[in-house]
Amino acid sequence: MCGIVGATAQRNVAPIILTGLSRLEYRGYDSAGICTLENDEFNCLKTTSKVATLINKVKERGCKGFLGIAHTRWATHGIPSETNAHPHICGNLALVHNGIIENFKELKAKLQEKGYVFKSETDTEVLLCLIHYHQQDSNSLKEALLKALNEVTGSYAIALINKSEPGVLYTARSGSPLVIGLGIGENFVASDVLALLPVTRRFIYLDEQEVAIVTTDKIDVCGLDGKEHIKKAQDADLDAESISKGSFDHFMQKEIFEQPSSLRNTLTERLDDDSVRLETVIGLKKDSFKDLQNIQIVACGTSFHAGLVGKYWFEELTHIPCNVDIASEYRYRHAVVGNNSLFITISQSGETADTLASLRLAKTQGYKNSLCICNVNGSSLVRESDFTLLTRAGAEIGVASTKAFTTQLLSLLMLALIIAEQKGSLTAQKRHELIESIRQLPSLCEKFLSKDKDILALASEFADKHHCLFLGRGVMYPIALEGALKLKEISYIHAEGYAAGELKHGPIALIDRNMPVVVVAPDNALMGKLVSNIEEVRARGGKLYIFNSEEHVLKADTQTKVISLSDCPEILQPILFTIPLQLLAYHCAVINGTDVDQPRNLAKSVTVE
Repeated sequence: MCGIVGATAQRNVAPIILTGLSRLEYRGYDSAGICTLENDEFNCLKTTSKVATLINKVKERGCKGFLGIAHTRWATHGIPSETNAHPHICGNLALVHNGIIENFKELKAKLQEKGYVFKSETDTEVLLCLIHYHQQDSNSLKEALLKALNEVTGSYAIALINKSEPGVLYTARSGSPLVIGLGIGENFVASDVLALLPVTRRFIYLDEQEVAIVTTDKIDVCGLDGKEHIKKAQDADLDAESISKGSFDHFMQKEIFEQPSSLRNTLTERLDDDSVRLETVIGLKKDSFKDLQNIQIVACGTSFHAGLVGKYWFEELTHIPCNVDIASEYRYRHAVVGNNSLFITISQSGETADTLASLRLAKTQGYKNSLCICNVNGSSLVRESDFTLLTRAGAEIGVASTKAFTTQLLSLLMLALIIAEQKGSLTAQKRHELIESIRQLPSLCEKFLSKDKDILALASEFADKHHCLFLGRGVMYPIALEGALKLKEISYIHAEGYAAGELKHGPIALIDRNMPVVVVAPDNALMGKLVSNIEEVRARGGKLYIFNSEEHVLKADTQTKVISLSDCPEILQPILFTIPLQLLAYHCAVINGTDVDQPRNLAKSVTVE
């Protein structure tokens, strides 16, 4: 969600920080601010507009310094305003903060009794004043910071500067991501490596409840108990061009059309003639899944939909029962864990708060192993899981996930084949056939993308609609859910996905000539049943938009539009039939004039509960 950038250097850090802040805009925000230290005084500027406005303010008023912090805020406590925007200042200290301090009310009351007067409505200012309060009876700011952090409950990633220490940047994290970028004679902090790629490719990832003191030539890390932690630097596998739109109008459009290459990346050096290579899953051994009896998948949003597809594949290919839960629900129910159970998390960022919390809970519940499917190497989810399957989608900037979703699906399919091989649930011939199908995926993806102009023409009919239904059967039901999510996320058209067989159990009451109904209809064993559901809509005057296979083309008429898509192996249908739904959502959003890459009220990475 919110973005943090900070730097300590032997040059003016404002341009570095503002560039980094611009690269974090995709995360979503409603205000922005910067604070630098120059001649022992703070220069602080804020705006409730875009980062570009903040950059112009800095050009007009100046905000130089060799030490600085900046922030894009997504309002949690207090309305979007310059007063509530970060950085906050208290005496000699300035602070930016991601996360939520859950006990801020109690702390605020205590500090008010001590004479503190608060300017904002934020929990962040409470944390800052708590640090300032402890500074009065501490030997160092580090000591004061540790005292304060041991008092708070909730989540935080912070960057803190002190007028009295012009070259020192204090950072800490618990529940919200934070990385340290390593330069030559300068060092940086940020909530995402993408912010710092123009200045470094080497990073230290802070773990839970770690504090770091960053200077131009040294990084000291400790726990909340003050004991030193030894950290190793890692090289980022992204480059500065990862967030360039190139010739495309939007990041989402670019990322939709990057899917053939991202799927190729997911497959690179991972397939043999009749199996998926063991090293595809980091940390895996040839008998890790031999005794596996149960699978539990936990995820949020689009990743949850990927998990629902994975359930079909795991049960079909491995014959192992599989449950799928929304992470925010799993955390608060009494889960019954079966013998020899595998706990799978799915997250694009690896920092999703509810998914991380579910993993930490699972470690107390008796699961044999944990495995994460993730796009970000070095993320919290990766570091805290026993096994990791990296999706290799590349940087995804658009809030509405596209290539991250399809690479998650492919990763789940490969994982199912690995488990099936260890369990002996598939013949070698069947595995070989599936592997040969998977090899076709990138080129088939290009064929599905070739329908872009047809889908653009279709999208024009949605521009004045306020509601839409998506229908699918079997493994295509989660794809209907995902299609509806994409449409509502970026075009603001209310859309709902349903299992087609549920139509007559309620949703059919909504059908009339003003309600578009999108049907995901690849040629498979459930086509006959789906045709019956289509006729139910037709009989009630509903307008149908059907995405169909060439091999089984449904009849078009004045009530029905049919987009005929390339035939493909049935095992790949969930991945490939996702693509036209992404294009439909994208073109509807463009026609409606919404902010495609940064839709209102949404953030790319949800790092708070």
